[in-house]
Amino acid sequence: MVILNKEDLKQDFLIELLNTPSPSGQEMDIQKKWINYVEKFADEIRTDHAGNAIGILNPDAPFKVLLAGHCDEIALVINRIDESGYLHFDKVGGVNPKSAVGMKVTVLGLHDSVTGVIGVNAQHHGGLKDDFGLEDLFIDCGYPSKEEAEKDVQIGDMAVYKTTPEIMQERYVSGRGLDNRTGAFIVAEVLRQLSKEDLNVGVYAASTVNEETNMGGAYFAAAGIEPTMAIACDVTFATDYPGVNTNKHGDITLDGGPVLAKGAPINRKINQLLEQTARKLNIKLQYELTTAMTGTDADRMRLTGQGVPVSLVSLPLRYMHSPVETAAFKDIKEEITLLVEMISTMTGEESLNPLDD
Repeated sequence: MVILNKEDLKQDFLIELLNTPSPSGQEMDIQKKWINYVEKFADEIRTDHAGNAIGILNPDAPFKVLLAGHCDEIALVINRIDESGYLHFDKVGGVNPKSAVGMKVTVLGLHDSVTGVIGVNAQHHGGLKDDFGLEDLFIDCGYPSKEEAEKDVQIGDMAVYKTTPEIMQERYVSGRGLDNRTGAFIVAEVLRQLSKEDLNVGVYAASTVNEETNMGGAYFAAAGIEPTMAIACDVTFATDYPGVNTNKHGDITLDGGPVLAKGAPINRKINQLLEQTARKLNIKLQYELTTAMTGTDADRMRLTGQGVPVSLVSLPLRYMHSPVETAAFKDIKEEITLLVEMISTMTGEESLNPLDD
């Protein structure tokens, strides 16, 4: 059994990341916090023109392992301000309109952040139509007019749900944007623990940008680093709550362990290394199928340079792309432990060619 230890997990740093707005395309604030944390134990810090933040250990090693966890979150983007001062918006990433109804939001305005609410037509007045979309919703910040609103907000400004992370029963963490600031946290923690080891490989922990919209950050990171192999650390759909068809979506549970992807994009040799390590540590793995594409940073990293062997290790997550995404501390710790052990025992001479015995 994994014993949860707040110091081991650096839980305060995770909460700090979750409290920092990081809409896709506007990740600067969270990246500065990530760098400030990682630079204490990394041999080197790099950034690039996409906005990635990369912590490095053993940079002179020819065998390079890239770990990528994206720090951006889904968001809203202001596309119109009407004459009465209401803000209208579109989505940045996979926003569910039903999750937005009645939510408080933080608008990341021109000069400062502004609080607003997503208004909803009262049921007494007919309520929302069954097939409503984001175009039927609006943000009310209390402005009396378009002129007053434009002093604080402009077209293209982002907004995120105004929520705070919650710790539930000392087992789970719930909140906005665990997808995938948990991944940015995990790669930082793997780097921190590996900094205590004598490594045979170079380790590049990247907090990547733009995954929710175009995965361009992952491309920039892998193209710049030219890794020998890469592992995307993301989240995947848990299916252990009421209303989910497990016959269709499989069995993925919180507290069930990290989730390993299997499918055409995934390098079998990397998966074998992960599985061997999991058996050694008595860590239970779960599996998901990615027959064509993974839908994560792994897809873009794989297609850089001469091609990069990739794997995908995911954290089970309930209520994906909602304001109350929920994950288990046990799974977070086990994923960190798995990656640390695997990388620390690599010789740097591993063959990743699936045709090699």
